[in-house]
Formats: sequence, C-alpha cells, structure tokens
Amino acid sequence: MASKLLIQQPQPVMVVQDSDEWGSGICDCFEDLPECCFGFWCLPCFACRTSKKFGEDLCIPLLELFFGGLIPPITMSMRVAMRYRYGIKGSMCMDCVYSTFCAACSWCQMAREIRRRDLPIVLVNARHK
Repeated sequence: MASKLLIQQPQPVMVVQDSDEWGSGICDCFEDLPECCFGFWCLPCFACRTSKKFGEDLCIPLLELFFGGLIPPITMSMRVAMRYRYGIKGSMCMDCVYSTFCAACSWCQMAREIRRRDLPIVLVNARHK
C-alpha cells in the first residue's frame, strides 16, 4: 500500500500599516538634501531615475521636455499613479498645481515616498493548515 505525502506551503499575508498621507510634505527637502539638490540641479535625470524606481519607463519624463505645454502631463500622471498605488489621499487638482508650479519639489516628494514605502515584504501569521 502506497501512501502520499502532501506538503502545503504557508501563504504570505501582507499587512499594510502605511498612512493614507504623503510621508513628507512637498517642501520637506531637508529630509534628504542630497536628493533634492540632485532634483533641483538636474531635474530630467532625477525624474528619469525616480520613474524607473517606480516601475515605469526610464525615459518617459523626458517627453515633458518636448511635449510639456502648460501642465506637465508626465509629472502629474506620476503623482496620480503614486497616490493610487499607495492609497494616498489627495486630488487631481492639487496634483496639477504641484506638478505645474513645483515640479522639482514634486519629483523629490515622490522619490522620498518610493524610498519610504519600498520595504521588504515580511510574512505575518504564516501557518500550516
């Protein structure tokens, strides 16, 4: 008589403990001064690097240099996407204002948020059935 061995892996459980607010304010550059200096002095390079860290195409922010117009569409869409992905409260109106009048500060805030929320996943309550 043959017996079967059944092995079942524990399933990961992800507990979200993040706030529904931005981790830093739009003008909190002193939280990471080297990053903000990089963002201020070389915004296209900084925006491309931040976009890549967020999982988007590396060169997508460069489209604003060529097709920007009055409202920078890439910066605004990245802010909106980040708010939705991380569950951050806000409005498209404020995203538009920050993207239009504070582009460098907006990219710096997004970079700080990615770094703050990019934590390794820890298994919680993994158990055998």
